[in-house]
Amino acid sequence: MSRLHRPPFVDPTTNICYDTDNSDCEGWLTKQSMWLKDWRRRYFILKGSKLFFAKSEYEAPHGMIDLSTCTTVKSAELKSHKRNSFEISTAETTYLIYADTEKEKDDWIGSVGRAIVRCSSTYQRENTAASRNYDQQGQQEDDDDGSVYSNDSNNPYFN
Repeated sequence: MSRLHRPPFVDPTTNICYDTDNSDCEGWLTKQSMWLKDWRRRYFILKGSKLFFAKSEYEAPHGMIDLSTCTTVKSAELKSHKRNSFEISTAETTYLIYADTEKEKDDWIGSVGRAIVRCSSTYQRENTAASRNYDQQGQQEDDDDGSVYSNDSNNPYFN
């Protein structure tokens, strides 16, 4: 059975096309609209550092939240007055969203939170440092000539 492909998201500001197939996480959530503040059911697609939303599963997404600009994702039942709700916050905007179940809410908070962390400069530095000493086959490379850490009896570090 062949899978239908979803059209890409085209950023209206930059005209950059974002592929939304092979997502990290996807499913139905309900989002509060930015202007009218009414609640609209949308299909959400998390791929890398982008969270897209569309009116249906195979329609081109009409919106995107760039998680690299997000500061928090957390429960928001008190703020939204909705069960299973959470918020995704940037410096400029807070998106209010709710899931059908508590488990779905927790799964989305975890997935979005991990995506935000992967975008953070701290994670980027640690990930780069951790992978720096491995060659293409995944073998750890020896960065030094071994003289300081050799198990030589004349080496003052091992006497």
